[in-house]
Amino acid sequence: MTNYGPVFILLAAFLWSTDALFRQPLTAHVSSTAIVFLEHLFGLGILLPLLASRFRELRNLGRKDWLAVIVVGVGGSAIATVLFTSAFQYVGPSVAILLQKIQPLIAILLAVSLLGEKLRPRFWAWAVVAMAAAYVISFPNLKFTWSLYDNGTRGVLFALGAAILWGASTVFGRQAIQKVSYSTMSALRFSIAVITLAVIMITQGHLGTIANISQKSFLGLIGIVIVSGTTPILLYYRGLKTTRASVSTIVELVFPLSAVVLNWIFLGDTLVWQQIVAGLVLVFAILKVQTFNPQSQPSVESGLAPAPTPSVE
Repeated sequence: MTNYGPVFILLAAFLWSTDALFRQPLTAHVSSTAIVFLEHLFGLGILLPLLASRFRELRNLGRKDWLAVIVVGVGGSAIATVLFTSAFQYVGPSVAILLQKIQPLIAILLAVSLLGEKLRPRFWAWAVVAMAAAYVISFPNLKFTWSLYDNGTRGVLFALGAAILWGASTVFGRQAIQKVSYSTMSALRFSIAVITLAVIMITQGHLGTIANISQKSFLGLIGIVIVSGTTPILLYYRGLKTTRASVSTIVELVFPLSAVVLNWIFLGDTLVWQQIVAGLVLVFAILKVQTFNPQSQPSVESGLAPAPTPSVE
């Protein structure tokens, strides 16, 4: 059976890129932590029935698998998002975004060291091309403003921490998804994230602000949950089930491309020729990288681990 795993990840990344269309208006009225908490809480409400129907799959998870799930839920969904949002208090947006670009490198190195993925020089070459194109899409003038506010070192560490956690989430998610179905993995991620974010909300004293959210903001949150939250997570883990972590993290780079295009269409942001050229290069590089993924797809419906995949040639 043809392996469409990278296609599902590409679709997930595209839906993630619509996030700014919903989130940007909300940030003027609702705290970032509250937005992240509520989107996970509402998403969990959607995913819980799926988890209930596949509850027996949890028996497949060993100690290391549970550790992987915790890293994804606590680190990738909760702490990384809070760290990245907090980074903007200490560094300029361009600095935070630039540091976030190391995420694919972190994921690839962890995929090699933890999952044993063997990568040949051709993969590295196309991965570098893809990352360079993503950089140009984000910074079309090939420069960024190195603006640090008070305690700038703290902001740099926050942004780096977020990138490391997001990169690790790809690898640990790939490990855990071999033992359960993609719907179960999605529900577990949201469950752990909700608990973590609730603790953060209480610690920050923001839990009471939820009661003051307007109906308009509530509708915006529903948009995040359906379009850029729960749906792409399901698609992502459906794809990660049969996609190498090293390949997945490069395919995810379609995110900045689609985000720039959507912001140009809906938010009136400028789209320059460098971004168009870089976008075409990125698409071509992603197409080349995905050929390094196993082309045959094992069954992913049962939640059982698929057969081991061969090394990347």
